[in-house]
Amino acid sequence: MRKHFFIAKDRQRGFSLIEMLIVIAILATVTGGIFLQLHNAQQRINAEQTKVDNFDEARDFADQFFRDINQIGYPNQHMVTFLPASLTSAWADTRVAVGLVKINANSIWFEGDVYGTGVVQSVQYKVNGSGTCNLCLQRSTVAKVAADPEAAAQAPSWGTEVNDVISNPIFTYYDTSGTQIAAASLPLDIDSNGLAIAKVKTIHINLRIQNSAILDMQTRQPIESTFEGEVSINNCSMGTTGFVGISCE
Repeated sequence: MRKHFFIAKDRQRGFSLIEMLIVIAILATVTGGIFLQLHNAQQRINAEQTKVDNFDEARDFADQFFRDINQIGYPNQHMVTFLPASLTSAWADTRVAVGLVKINANSIWFEGDVYGTGVVQSVQYKVNGSGTCNLCLQRSTVAKVAADPEAAAQAPSWGTEVNDVISNPIFTYYDTSGTQIAAASLPLDIDSNGLAIAKVKTIHINLRIQNSAILDMQTRQPIESTFEGEVSINNCSMGTTGFVGISCE
């Protein structure tokens, strides 16, 4: 009997080149999608962190402003009777704070013992006070000189600042009746507009910060953060005599 031997062929075979290319293309597409999502997520995280950082920067700066403004006009002749009774004599006495010196839409200038040391400071908040940064709001404090500060042209000492400020106006002012002081009437200063300065009761601050380095994922516009606050001041201004019409309590 003749025997027949059959060798079973291996039914398994490897992937063809085309199949391998298809698999690689699919993997590349999936991997690309994953990395795109990770990239978008990272951008969203960066954008949100930028908003938080900008808001915190604005809040810290505004907190400093509120602490300073709460000491406005302290001490002056409305509080202690032996202190000078006139603005002229108050300018010449470094122990006396005259209160608001000058207000404008993007700057404010006042005197007060802001450090609680008994030394009256001349305090300014101003956009680009140093002349070196167009979009920064800066703070200056210097010891008061025995003279009208505008006439004396005392050099400020610019320090603390908040950057990328695009809000305009930053400061809005309201009088004792709650009426907004018209932007067209600004600036006001204590020498020329004593009674108007003395009537300022409330100051609103608006810090709108725009970081052009990072774009919002949805709008494709630069990241923006806004901080707003308001403070009622005990404005014992020496811009006018007596207490008639002023916001001093």
